[in-house]
Amino acid sequence: MTMAKDQKKQPRPKAETPKGFRDYFGADVTERKAMLDRIAEIYHRHGFDPLETSAVETVEALGKFLPDVDRPNAGVFAWQEEAVPGGGSGDWLALRYDLTAPLARVAAQFRNDLPSPYRRYAMGPVWRNEKPGPGRFRQFYQCDADTVGTASVAADAEICGMLADALEAVGIARGDYIVRINNRKVLNGVLEAAEVREDQAEDVLRQIDKFDKVGREGVLALLTEGRKDDSGAFIDGVGLSEAQAAPVLAFLTSKGDSNSETLDNLRAAVGGSGIGAEGVEELAQIAGMLAAMGVGEDRAVIDPSIVRGLGYYTGPVFEAELTFEILDEKGRKRQFGSVAGGGRYDGLVERFTGQKVPATGVSIGVDRLLAALRAKGLAGAEDRGPVVVTVMDRDRMADYQAMAADLRAAGIRAEVYLGNPKNFGNQLKYADKRGAPVAIIQGGDEAARGVVQVKDLVLGARIARDASHEEWKSQPAQTEVARADLVAEVRRILG
Repeated sequence: MTMAKDQKKQPRPKAETPKGFRDYFGADVTERKAMLDRIAEIYHRHGFDPLETSAVETVEALGKFLPDVDRPNAGVFAWQEEAVPGGGSGDWLALRYDLTAPLARVAAQFRNDLPSPYRRYAMGPVWRNEKPGPGRFRQFYQCDADTVGTASVAADAEICGMLADALEAVGIARGDYIVRINNRKVLNGVLEAAEVREDQAEDVLRQIDKFDKVGREGVLALLTEGRKDDSGAFIDGVGLSEAQAAPVLAFLTSKGDSNSETLDNLRAAVGGSGIGAEGVEELAQIAGMLAAMGVGEDRAVIDPSIVRGLGYYTGPVFEAELTFEILDEKGRKRQFGSVAGGGRYDGLVERFTGQKVPATGVSIGVDRLLAALRAKGLAGAEDRGPVVVTVMDRDRMADYQAMAADLRAAGIRAEVYLGNPKNFGNQLKYADKRGAPVAIIQGGDEAARGVVQVKDLVLGARIARDASHEEWKSQPAQTEVARADLVAEVRRILG
């Protein structure tokens, strides 16, 4: 008896999604897949190969992302394998944090087998052990394309052109997006021209990033003496002289009406800096190659205001921004903003091999891009459910299965109702819940006559909502056709 009592005491598990995670149902999954398929087609057309790596990597391989070496599960979901037989502790493993670290491991591990350069794209979920918040999840999708093993800026130009093509392939119209391109070397040249000390560089970068918010005068104050913010609090400046700040401000305000004008302004901003001149020359090459590919300045443009992520990248950086306005939760207009970013990063494979391997790549924020398509009305349309074959006679299940099979063979999505067929009304409720466009009905007398009833559920719903009594009585939403004409009739209704 006591055992039964103990069993009773066991609380039932809560049916709830863990914090920071979510479930994706029918339409969400279908929409995301359709979008990623279109992007994959573009990447494939550009000669990139798909790569699927394991969801789990060793913590060692993910190394650079770990904020705290003593707690290897901070930032990532990690666990330690059981101790190895014969002594020694087990490996620390973790769910992948992004798709770049696995690429580095693959490029190092299979370097003798893979072509060089190696061009790959990858799409899939990544996991971050961070505090969840509104719109911030611990599992999300990434979609990356990278070229590993070439220092040529032709690879960067190609990825920028490919990104523009991918955005158009998913439905973002020309004029509704822009790919902005900058170069870390130009910024290094500007810092050199401004005689910024190494210990000041990080602070200068931080202030540059505020240009959009505080404007030219605001950044000048932050680079020199400091300024009061909106709340009245004083923010200390970096301590540069106005003469030192001049190249930085020239850089920030160098965007011209055309790429050639911007490049001329940047040449002036970097002054005599060798690394700066190299960066400007790379941007000039990228601009020339994009023009040759047919990617005009209305799609991709040199823009020095792109400074995010410059700490990580070593050469060209790029960002795709959606320029159309949407309404936020409070009904205010705002620009949609960035949906993809990337750039050149050397040192990726070096961690594994000790040799510098140049690489460049881009990552598309899948959820953000999908949200943009929904905001434009390009996704989120009701997914059409299957044709539902209803069951009037339990013992004639084989006939109903044959009808569904005929419809499927013709490329039409169809299923037989497999719940309890007793209540016919429940079958139609089920069809409604599934978003079924058509229901098929055949009782014993219809079977004897070799006919089926085909019910147009979309038209039926409209009639029920809008029609006159006469129209409703005439039942135009339901037709009787010969069993042999079933497929043709359903095709007609589906259009």
